[in-house]
Amino acid sequence: MIASSTRRIGVLTSGGDAPGMNAAVRSVVRTALYRGVQVFAIHEGYQGMIDGGPYIHEMTWDSVGGILYRGGTIIGTARSDEFMQRSGRLKAAANLVNHGIDTFVVIGGDGSLRGAHILYQEWPGLLVELVENGEITSELSERHPVLMVVGLVGSIDNDMMGTDITIGADSALHRITSAIDSISSTAASHQRTFVVEVMGRNSGYLALMAGLATGSDWVLIPESPPDVENWEDTMIGILKAGRQVGRRETIVVVAEGAQDRNGKPISSESVRKVLQERLGEDTRLTILGHIQRGGSPSAFDRNMGTLLGYAAVSEALSSDWCDKEPMLIGFIGNRITSAPLVECVDKTESVNQAIVENDYVKAMNLRGSSFKEAFRTLRTMVRALPHPSVPGQEKFRIGILHGGSPAPGMNTAVRAAVRIGMDLGHTMLGIYKSFEGFAEGNIKELEWMSVNGWASLGGAELGTNRKIPDDNNFDAIVTNIKKHQIQGLLMIGGWNGYMSAYRLHQKLKNHPEFNIPIVCLPATINNNLPGSDLSIGADSALNNIIEAVDKIKQSAVAQTRCFIVEVMGRECGYLALMSGLATGAEKVYLNEEGITLQDLLADLELLKKGFSSGKRLGLMVRNEYANPVYTTEFLTALFEEESDGLFDVRQAKLGHLQQGGNPTPFDRTQATKFATRCVEFLIDQIRTDSQKSAFIGLQGREIRFHDLENFPQMIDKTHERPIQQWWLDLHPIAQVLAKPGPQ
Repeated sequence: MIASSTRRIGVLTSGGDAPGMNAAVRSVVRTALYRGVQVFAIHEGYQGMIDGGPYIHEMTWDSVGGILYRGGTIIGTARSDEFMQRSGRLKAAANLVNHGIDTFVVIGGDGSLRGAHILYQEWPGLLVELVENGEITSELSERHPVLMVVGLVGSIDNDMMGTDITIGADSALHRITSAIDSISSTAASHQRTFVVEVMGRNSGYLALMAGLATGSDWVLIPESPPDVENWEDTMIGILKAGRQVGRRETIVVVAEGAQDRNGKPISSESVRKVLQERLGEDTRLTILGHIQRGGSPSAFDRNMGTLLGYAAVSEALSSDWCDKEPMLIGFIGNRITSAPLVECVDKTESVNQAIVENDYVKAMNLRGSSFKEAFRTLRTMVRALPHPSVPGQEKFRIGILHGGSPAPGMNTAVRAAVRIGMDLGHTMLGIYKSFEGFAEGNIKELEWMSVNGWASLGGAELGTNRKIPDDNNFDAIVTNIKKHQIQGLLMIGGWNGYMSAYRLHQKLKNHPEFNIPIVCLPATINNNLPGSDLSIGADSALNNIIEAVDKIKQSAVAQTRCFIVEVMGRECGYLALMSGLATGAEKVYLNEEGITLQDLLADLELLKKGFSSGKRLGLMVRNEYANPVYTTEFLTALFEEESDGLFDVRQAKLGHLQQGGNPTPFDRTQATKFATRCVEFLIDQIRTDSQKSAFIGLQGREIRFHDLENFPQMIDKTHERPIQQWWLDLHPIAQVLAKPGPQ
């Protein structure tokens, strides 16, 4: 444990609020206290820094209790014109020094972060001026010669360089996709057209990802305006064609900063008028506005805010802090990163400038390859029908099936695979009822419109089960491969699906005439597959869990109660740990670590101490297979019996609600991205003489294909999980934030 320090850290939120800011504030406060450092909240952003007095006060462990689920920011935010002037920054510096604060964490957008960098640059001169004015002593100035600044990006727009995603963007996407899903159902009932305007200023991220996630029919973003002058004609032609092939509703998503190639703004109202006049049908406009900012943060934003806050304090307390310029803590490739703050702000401004100068190629390049790939995929998805086949073009036959338990996002992946494959001129075959249906010959050709509406649909329309084929099935499967002339196979599923695909791959090697490439796409709420940090469905399950636990906590806090919540995952503790982190659980019980009686006794004493000191709520999260003896029932009975009447105990087994519901935006967009890459992989392999089979995964920022031959070497078969589990490194952070410090 690092020894106590005389340094003090300030934390503020500035600019527009964003869901997940409270998670970051909580993490900064508790991590600093754990490290033995005093921490002060600066209320109302930079204006509170200027006004001082009650706007700057010390925080305790309990000051940030119960705020993980709350939207907005409990310490307030404001835009300060006064801070933009040197005189305002002089007041701010005086207040910081007088409170002994020479380090602060700012959570906000590009303007807020730019302001922090300016204060850092001016700090020595400001202190000189304050000494000359007699507002601070020379001794006080000498004790705080350097200002340490760490920035976290809190913005729903996701418009900041230096991080793949910003705090609040995922939650905003949840609001948008939920709204569009609801609008789509009423639009289909009336065969009506809707225009939906979303936020984003100079960033089309929300519009692009929402369009991809909801299966919208047209999307307008500032980074890549329509590439023809008469873009309205193109849009109307595609939308009319969609109606002709059976689409009952039309959804057009417009980013608030959308413009044409000449830089002329394209307003959502102008789009509505064009559609109303030229489609000749009732067209409604919905401006989602500030509901995109509001509400409880998603599981992703809670966990990201928590991890970024922890990393920000670690950065601030680094041994070489006196020599460091302000740093931005970001989230790139599912990992925490840091970069010079001013570089990130400058790069962000360069994107905005490219848009102002109508240099859209540069703007798209600066947004990065993932953004461009999503936009290319969207352009295929919005088509009314696939591109017509070219005479003489190769035409392959690709089968799609599921394996393992259902996971939200499976249907999204099938839709993307079918449309990408058909647009490239190939035949896509649906194999129903998993490998069992494969053996039975339950196979039929899928059409462009047969997967319409599947982007937002939970469950698995092709059907799935956990049966793994054996020698009694293989001959029938091989026969059906030949009968339906299947040349490639996409398996979208979980552990049993991977095992089935591997067995089939091994068998096919003995039948050269049936040696076809197979690719596996990870789709399981357990997130227990090798080669990928995240599986499709795990994010949806996490959000289902935190919604249930939030309600449980509201019930428990009213009655001085401890809840033992059991979550799925089999022998992989991903759901338990990440849901525990997102809900502020005091303890998480994992199969990977097991449970001992000594653990339970220590946890019981911690609960008793907390409740005797006024604590009103206890939360423990248990992985369903954490221990075969110390079950959820056992833990409940033990804690209840030994509580000394300080609290009562209840259990909640969340069960299959974790698998249900429509997929989250993350699972939808990730499923689309994975499916696109898988179809392209299969086409490439079919064309080669030495065909390979593989499983796809996202590791860091890179999407990779792993040879299916290596599957056995990458797994712990006994426990049905990968050997490498990156998320276990987060467990110490969860423990730090759950236990009052310093330790």
